[in-house]
Amino acid sequence: MTKRASDVSAVSVSPPRRRSKYTLAPLVLIAANVVLFALFFVWPAVIGLVYSFTNYTGVGAFQYIGLDNYSKLLGDSTFYEAGTRTLLYTVLFVPLNFVFSLLIANVLVSKHAKGVSVARVFFFIPWLLSPIVVGVLWRWLFGENFGLVNYLIEKLGGSAVPWQSNADLSLMVVVVAASWAWTGFSMLLFIAAIKNVPTSYYEAAALDGAGPWRQFISITLPSIAPTSFIVILLNTIHGMKEYPLFASLNNGGPGTSNNLLVQYIYQTGFKAGQIGYASAASFVLMLFLMGVALIQLMVNRRVENR
Repeated sequence: MTKRASDVSAVSVSPPRRRSKYTLAPLVLIAANVVLFALFFVWPAVIGLVYSFTNYTGVGAFQYIGLDNYSKLLGDSTFYEAGTRTLLYTVLFVPLNFVFSLLIANVLVSKHAKGVSVARVFFFIPWLLSPIVVGVLWRWLFGENFGLVNYLIEKLGGSAVPWQSNADLSLMVVVVAASWAWTGFSMLLFIAAIKNVPTSYYEAAALDGAGPWRQFISITLPSIAPTSFIVILLNTIHGMKEYPLFASLNNGGPGTSNNLLVQYIYQTGFKAGQIGYASAASFVLMLFLMGVALIQLMVNRRVENR
């Protein structure tokens, strides 16, 4: 009886030790991430929010001016033009990247596909490149006076296309370059999602006489809806914050016609020395992105609850 009592006592004591051990370990492991997040995200965000209510110029003291920066933004036509161009860029980039990456993923998971491993590496490499490098590469291709594309067009007897001096063409070059660079990441997400679709669905559809296109519309697309939502959300946020690709490819040109919101914020804050005003524009952009994310989450939740 004494032995059994000691065993029971040991069993009753051991759980708290295990709980404390496994509670402390995760906290230690995430402590570094928490510190980095607070240091490089929370603290700059708080400082930026404070600056947005001041006339800070980057040097010296500053004064609290309330909502003046935000009211000034409401009447700033340059801010609206940058915002409109940012929306246009995002509306063009997200669908193009979505279709291109989904098409490639669907081909690579086909049982008839050959050289799948090589193809995955080939399409994934652009995503590993820095946006600056991508911009330089596409500038060599679509440079108006020295680009490879115009060289080939002229060799074939055509006239040089104003890839850089025409605002719409200049924007389209960046859209295609960004879609090319981001295809690898979206493609991997789609490949993983498509491979998780049960093959029994396709076998049953084939027995019912459904062809590849019908199977893609009725089985593949609904089954990968959560992944599609993630791809659209990530690409939308990325598109709204795009900066280095524009800076390296055409610098928002010709002139300032393709300046996006991030470029506007950079030029206002660091070139014009209006840190407070640029901080206010940054928070407007952040609120807009949060609104987009919330709307997409609500739409996704409604789709899942059907």
